[in-house]
Amino acid sequence: MGDVFGIFLRLGLTSFGGPIAHIGYFRREFVERRQWLDEDAFAALVAFCSVLPGPTSSQVGMLIGMLRAGAAGAVAAWLGFTAPSAIAMTLFGLGLIALEDRGSVTSSGWFIGLLGGLTAAAAAVVTQAVLGLARALCTDRETKTIGLGAAVLAVAIGGSASLQWLPIALGALVGALFLRRPGVALAGPGLPVRVPPALAAGAAAVVAVIAALLLVPVAVLAPPLALLETIVRAGALVFGGGHVVLPLLQGLVGDGLLPAREFFAGYGAVQAMPGPLFTFAAFVGAANASALSGVTGALAATVAIFVPSFALLFALAPVWNRLRALPGAAAALRGANAAVVGLLGAVLYHPILTSLSAGPSGIGIALAAYALVAVWMFPPWIVVLASGLLGAAAGAFG
Repeated sequence: MGDVFGIFLRLGLTSFGGPIAHIGYFRREFVERRQWLDEDAFAALVAFCSVLPGPTSSQVGMLIGMLRAGAAGAVAAWLGFTAPSAIAMTLFGLGLIALEDRGSVTSSGWFIGLLGGLTAAAAAVVTQAVLGLARALCTDRETKTIGLGAAVLAVAIGGSASLQWLPIALGALVGALFLRRPGVALAGPGLPVRVPPALAAGAAAVVAVIAALLLVPVAVLAPPLALLETIVRAGALVFGGGHVVLPLLQGLVGDGLLPAREFFAGYGAVQAMPGPLFTFAAFVGAANASALSGVTGALAATVAIFVPSFALLFALAPVWNRLRALPGAAAALRGANAAVVGLLGAVLYHPILTSLSAGPSGIGIALAAYALVAVWMFPPWIVVLASGLLGAAAGAFG
């Protein structure tokens, strides 16, 4: 278990680039270098985690940890990979709160420009994610139609935290009804990991409890509980990569728990972090305006966003080989993934692009950031830092 924690801690400190890059790091580390599992077994883990909601790279890491050191190894893998980014985002959130308490700082031009630059970086990164997901997941007329329909629906419901699941659910339903192809099933070999029956049963019970809790409308809850329910819902519904957590958490802005400029500044900042994008929740937990904030809020939010997908991971692993052969499973997943593209596209329009500075500095920084990240292939963390510095300079001297 100590080996697992140490290796994943190093990966958590150095794995920049998002989930696809993380999978590449894992393959080099555990298949090529350490030979903890072979190519077929690694491909099986990736195939399984890719069709589940949640952070694919973190889920793959937990299963590798379980293969090596049992259930404790799974926890050690998650903790090592997640802690560096979560701690950094917590400190960023606490620093933002400290500055907010000093009104002279938050009203100064450089600080407003800094947040604007981080928002511009977020706009560039999300634009790249939308276009990349669209090319990969909306490949024919049917899936493009589902994606556009999901975008229209997402814009119509706005930032309602209680309804962000609706486009994904409808996309999966439409996919199951109209995208079926004879003989097409979910790909991938059988899983090489054995989940103990007690753990699988406990995970299934957690999934059932979460499903019941998510039926409670956010509007009737006290702010700390509304915060946690919104975060748990996001963790349960993120298909297609960590970027999709953004539209699922934007209801916190509409509920007044986090101002829009701080929300998008935090989302821009997390692009500069190694490890999983889900640690954006640590920033939200630390910087929100409810009673559950600061270090306690960051810890609660970080656990809350990971728990649903991890519970589903261990609940479904023992029956995965049977589930992937069900009629319509592949079609439903295609529909859900196409809807995710529309959902992310809607939040790119509003509130990201509508939150950019109307002046030339904000728009110019966003265009330059997009060119760097999408055309010149600069690492996102460099683009984020450069955008923040440019925004601060433009605000100070503009």
